Amino acid sequence: MFGGLDTRDSVAVEREVREVFRALFPSASPGTPTQPDEFIPRCFSWIRDCFLGRHPGYQAIDVAYHDFEHTLQGTLCLTRLLQGRHRAGVAPPLTPRWFELALLGILFHDTGYLKTTSDRSGTGAKYTPVHVGRGADFAAAFLSPRGYSVAEITSIQNMIRCTGLNADLAALPFGSDLERDLGLALATADLVGQLAADDYVDKLPLLFSEFEESARANPDAASRMTRFATVEDLVRNTPGFWEHYVKVRLDRDFRRAYRHLGTPNPYLVAIEANMARLKGGLPAAARRP
Repeated sequence: MFGGLDTRDSVAVEREVREVFRALFPSASPGTPTQPDEFIPRCFSWIRDCFLGRHPGYQAIDVAYHDFEHTLQGTLCLTRLLQGRHRAGVAPPLTPRWFELALLGILFHDTGYLKTTSDRSGTGAKYTPVHVGRGADFAAAFLSPRGYSVAEITSIQNMIRCTGLNADLAALPFGSDLERDLGLALATADLVGQLAADDYVDKLPLLFSEFEESARANPDAASRMTRFATVEDLVRNTPGFWEHYVKVRLDRDFRRAYRHLGTPNPYLVAIEANMARLKGGLPAAARRP
């Protein structure tokens, strides 16, 4: 839930995306690839199939924190960010087609957690160190036979790669300034959308479980972020992670794209409230048994 919209409800999020698109691009012509009644429902139908186990060769998502709602949280945040950016008249201007490509980027950014039907060990959390690359590859394999050009798929992959926790943005081969801006917006929405959720604090034990499994499966690749001894250790370190890493990344690397979410910024206000809660310790109801 955020801003009165239930982010567990993909239909509600889809409706919001369509309304924003129509407001931004009222002249999008019926029957064209940018007509909202065509591409937006189609994109949401695709990602539902992927996360709910209806895509051939893949199981339903089985990670508890990076679930379908997590993707919908980022999607809602990105949509509102792009709305603010477009209304502010930022150059280079957003176009209907680039809106579509950015939407696909956020919808597919965590498909790297999906397991194939033959993969019967553990959960998709074991792919944490490589999930960004897996997601970019999955998006390419999925979209290539569905009418997207090589250049468009490369743009979507670049946007997805921006979401890597330690992604070297300078090394990404962006094809244009707009592609880069949308990648930074997508990475911003991925972080801000989840941290602002009203149940973020309560879901930290689920995130810890994913970190635990990832560390067990990838002992040599486990990063500092996945090496927490207990849930309480994660809770203690999260406000510092926000203050000294995420905020720096948002300001310096993502060029303060969050500013397009409004003033006062409802997402930043919600995040600060969540960090204040965490400084008081994990609520008893959220602790693991």
